[in-house]
Amino acid sequence: MTYTEDFFISANQLIAAGRFIDSKGWIPATSGNFSARLPDGSIAITVSGRHKGHLETDDIMLIDADAQSLDGKKPSAETVLHTSIYQRFPEIKSVLHPHSLNSVLISRLFNNECVLEDYELLKAFNGITTHKSRIVVPIFANDQNIPRLAAEVGQYLDKQAICHAYIIAGHGLYTWGVSVDETLRHLEALDFLFACELQLYGVKDQ
Repeated sequence: MTYTEDFFISANQLIAAGRFIDSKGWIPATSGNFSARLPDGSIAITVSGRHKGHLETDDIMLIDADAQSLDGKKPSAETVLHTSIYQRFPEIKSVLHPHSLNSVLISRLFNNECVLEDYELLKAFNGITTHKSRIVVPIFANDQNIPRLAAEVGQYLDKQAICHAYIIAGHGLYTWGVSVDETLRHLEALDFLFACELQLYGVKDQ
């Protein structure tokens, strides 16, 4: 198929994001998946099984809003977790999912959620203007049945006015934003805040 200029712009943004995330050690082996929504509603997303720190343009594919491939390439099994976020939040333009060590450790330390409050860095999230704030990052049990997991996440989000991210236990983190750059900012802030919580609970040097 013939890709549009918008696709190539988004693909390059995801490639750059992969380089940055890999430099932090957040996507070991072929873990993780990244996506960006194009102006026409289609979604650029990483192809299954590729190392996200070494992405090239051919490692980014195009899907529709229902997670169906538009170019014959194979998307990640977790694609529905991306499309469900886009369907719920029309303003969201990017979803990033690394397997960072700190998010995995947080999921082992806390059962259902991680509460982050009274941190200056909470101002990295849109709408937060003071350290006297609080965000909740829910933690869901890992599940190889992705539609069922997406439905569980959706049921949680139905009841929450604001949510910036969630963790899949023993697996990794999902976060999103109105651009790839904003989503990267959320990811970097969350990893720092998770590290703070881990050290408070005695888990050192993460």
